[in-house]
Amino acid sequence: MTIRAGVAASGEHTSTRFVVGSGSGRKVWRLGAFEPHFGEILALLCAVTWAAAVILFKKSGEAVHPLGLNLFKNVLAVVLFLPTMWILGGTLWRAAPLGEYGLLLFSGALGIGLADTFYFKSLNTVGAGMMSIVGCLYSPFIIALSVLFLGESLSWWQLVGAFVIVSAVLIATLERRAKTVDRPTLIKGFLYGALAQAANACGIVMIKPLLDRSPLLWVTEVRLIGGVAVLLLVLLIHPARRMIVRSVRSRQRWVYTLTGSLMGGYLAMVLWLGGMKYTQASIAAALNQTASIFMFIFAVFFLKEPVTKYRLIGIALAIGGVMLVTFG
Repeated sequence: MTIRAGVAASGEHTSTRFVVGSGSGRKVWRLGAFEPHFGEILALLCAVTWAAAVILFKKSGEAVHPLGLNLFKNVLAVVLFLPTMWILGGTLWRAAPLGEYGLLLFSGALGIGLADTFYFKSLNTVGAGMMSIVGCLYSPFIIALSVLFLGESLSWWQLVGAFVIVSAVLIATLERRAKTVDRPTLIKGFLYGALAQAANACGIVMIKPLLDRSPLLWVTEVRLIGGVAVLLLVLLIHPARRMIVRSVRSRQRWVYTLTGSLMGGYLAMVLWLGGMKYTQASIAAALNQTASIFMFIFAVFFLKEPVTKYRLIGIALAIGGVMLVTFG
């Protein structure tokens, strides 16, 4: 059985369809009124799914080491993407130069292996509400690296947007959390978060030309393998490796670890790929970034994190800056 997804030949996103089977036995499902906005719906679902996953990761991180949590998440994603590729007619091994495989593996090691570990470390330190602001640094990092290494131009509005996002992060650090986290620890958590976004952006920008001409599922799977490989290497030489493994195997937060990894490592990635495929990249990116808003809201309702004026100002400025960077 094969499953294929298609778009109208004209390039308009108005005839999205799913074809299951082959020959005379194949069936076609159309999406009716949802067809014109299918990509936008997927991108928005991606934002909600990732935000929910972050809340689960925060709960899991109370008992599971960031390195172990990231390794589990990526191993699960690798395992689940293999049958996904087979069902959708993709393949892990394709006729590509070894240099391209090497670049994708390195990109995954940096942008998935190291970046997500730093992300979880920051999440454990500053909380999901604060991470909703720090996560917006991804956009200015992408823009800056694209200008430096891809020769892309930067408009004044994009420059203003990047400045606004950085300002939002700085304003968020003004919050006084003496009862839970002291100022040096808070700043350290923000630095981990900024490092995570920088590594993530580097991992994407370095493969941008390759990404434009390659199947998304293949790129994703090879990058995931690169992320798993570097995490296994770090785990092998880590002095606390036994403790890290025990933290993952512990039943104390197992439900959070499994569901968060399933939603954040696999489902959100599938929705992200679908959003990028069925609508304009700029629109999908902007809708993906609304994850910061959902994350902020979920943190308040499910983690009981406080709502302060600094957080409200920070999230408002951060989202506004992202819109300027995306559409400026």
